[in-house]
Amino acid sequence: MKDTGYAQKYNWKNKRILIVEDEEINNMFFDAALSRTESKLLWAKNGKEAVDIIEASDNIDVILMDIRLPIMDGCEATRRIKKNHKTIPIIAQTAYALEGDKERILDAGCDDYLSKPIRFEELLATIDKYLAD
Repeated sequence: MKDTGYAQKYNWKNKRILIVEDEEINNMFFDAALSRTESKLLWAKNGKEAVDIIEASDNIDVILMDIRLPIMDGCEATRRIKKNHKTIPIIAQTAYALEGDKERILDAGCDDYLSKPIRFEELLATIDKYLAD
């Protein structure tokens, strides 16, 4: 994909994306994939950090939530976030997709689901469903 088309198609200026991910290599992927969207990226390394960030800031536009996390897993973090912030879209992303996991994740309150390894275009298109004006 050409840079100009990428930047024009996915221009999320003034949008804030919280990425909840404990693996550094995955953080590098998200940073590279989202760097030209002009969105503001916030980071949490576990579910508890994500909950704390959401409680301290009410202007997060979308959350990319890993499911397998230390301290508090993504499903529990999603339930806690959705309790007080029902309208924030949460996109689950996990490498450990077993039969029934997608349903369990969606039942926890996630609005969408991406299975790792995540494809670049699939990531952007999924986020765009929630950020497009």
